[in-house]
Amino acid sequence: MTKKDSIFKTLREYFRDHPSAAFGWIWVMVMPAIGSLVLVSNAGLTGNFPLDLVFHHILFTGLIALLLGFALLPTTLTALATGYFFGWIGFPGLFLGYLFANVIGYVLGKVLNTNFLGLLYQRKPEIRQAIESRIERPQSLIFFIRISPVIPFAISNFLFASLKIDLKKVLLFGIPGMLPRTLIAFGTGLLASSFMDAKKAMNDPIQLGILAFLFIVSFWGLYRSWKTSKA
Repeated sequence: MTKKDSIFKTLREYFRDHPSAAFGWIWVMVMPAIGSLVLVSNAGLTGNFPLDLVFHHILFTGLIALLLGFALLPTTLTALATGYFFGWIGFPGLFLGYLFANVIGYVLGKVLNTNFLGLLYQRKPEIRQAIESRIERPQSLIFFIRISPVIPFAISNFLFASLKIDLKKVLLFGIPGMLPRTLIAFGTGLLASSFMDAKKAMNDPIQLGILAFLFIVSFWGLYRSWKTSKA
């Protein structure tokens, strides 16, 4: 049996014995797409949310935290909608909501993915040193995973929790990594004449070029981090 087959067999065994973990991974992979459809279909209701009082801002921040933390919406579309419907007055709530969503998603991932590393080390003891050497100093790993446009926010939360990376480090190095994509989406929404135009603008050649650049940077950073840790 190949090493690849063995790892997949370990994953199948883990998910069979931990159905809540399997449900959690399916949830974070599927629900953001469903949430996107719901938001786009009911976009007009979003602009009715008031941000006139401090209480409104607290409520808005909590709502963002819950939506992102429970993977009910993707971060890019949330930033886009915030920029279009609320402008800069909504940015503090978006930023703080994202901060709290990190905590929610991480805690959920930690609760659902219990003993993942234990089983992996038991079945594949030869990779224990390789993994531990890379999560001992996870700064680059966290930053470049967050900056990647192809690794969803909710999935990365589960990944960090499964690897038992310290939450403080996830926040410290993850937020700077997430800011470029968040600001791009927020700015696109801010400048758009309609929400649908803002959504279409994310497929503009310039936007796609920026995302491709971020992907290359993240791929290079993760590869370099992996090789450096191996050395």
